[in-house]
Amino acid sequence: MSMSIPKAPLGSSEIPLLGYGTAEYPFGASSTTIRESILEAIKLGYRHFDTASLYQTELLLGEAIDDALSLGLIKSRDELFITSKLWCSDAHHAHVLPALQNTLKNLKLEYIDLYLIHWPVSVKPGEYELPVKKEDIVPINYKSVWEAMEECQKLGLAKSIGVSNFSCKKLEALLATATISPAVNQVEMNPLWQQRQLRTYCEEKGIHVTAYSPLGAKGTLWGTNWVMYCDALKEIADANGKSVAQVCLRWVFEQGVSVLVKSFSKERMKENKEIFDWKLSQEDSKKISQIPQRKGFRGEEFVYDEGPYKSIEELWDEEI
Repeated sequence: MSMSIPKAPLGSSEIPLLGYGTAEYPFGASSTTIRESILEAIKLGYRHFDTASLYQTELLLGEAIDDALSLGLIKSRDELFITSKLWCSDAHHAHVLPALQNTLKNLKLEYIDLYLIHWPVSVKPGEYELPVKKEDIVPINYKSVWEAMEECQKLGLAKSIGVSNFSCKKLEALLATATISPAVNQVEMNPLWQQRQLRTYCEEKGIHVTAYSPLGAKGTLWGTNWVMYCDALKEIADANGKSVAQVCLRWVFEQGVSVLVKSFSKERMKENKEIFDWKLSQEDSKKISQIPQRKGFRGEEFVYDEGPYKSIEELWDEEI
């Protein structure tokens, strides 16, 4: 029997440190597979599920939760930790609450555990799409959008609120007016993009970090092969009798952050969970710390000569 997934405190609850992601590109493509995979993940002991209005998987996750309850795989919805995200086209004060209400309707839930601003970007209301129409990108008003996020938490519709893809500088801007601090910053993180500066900043501010694309997300719009084909990681994996994926996930876990994985293969779902009963040696960790850094998802989709971010450097505030 594989070990159960450890948790970390998050506000008044706890966040499982290994979660199952539901982003499959192109969005909305393989609905039957996703629903079955979520159910399989619940059977294997996953309890943290990550979705977003953009992914078009909220309905499928809601159906899978219903199935899990009726099959007796879980006794109550409270056993699960559900995260969803506010898309850029809803990143406007008046749209935040209706967007979350729609998410809850899709999921058939009374509340979600965590609601995140998906990107530090606002787009004219309407479409849920990536790439966005560049001419529709407008400056995000952190103060008013975050006030509406805080309202969602006060109403009990989201137990915790947070952000995704925020740099230190953008967190600083949000914290300047926030009355509730973001509980989480969900960012790309893996041995080839280690986010040391951002993690230090978040730790100082009491913001939990969740890692997405821990294996590089190859095969998606934003993915690369760099992580899985990295020689240093292959050497460490061979020496430990583990897979490259397990080495990556174990490394992320050892940094004290939660990590999201996505696989439709039952074998890989099992393999991804088998990272808690062994450790990387100091030598392994040192070798990983020396891997040259390169960001996978650069967010070029949000850069526009006439928009708020005229360069990649502006989007990430030089954290690139």
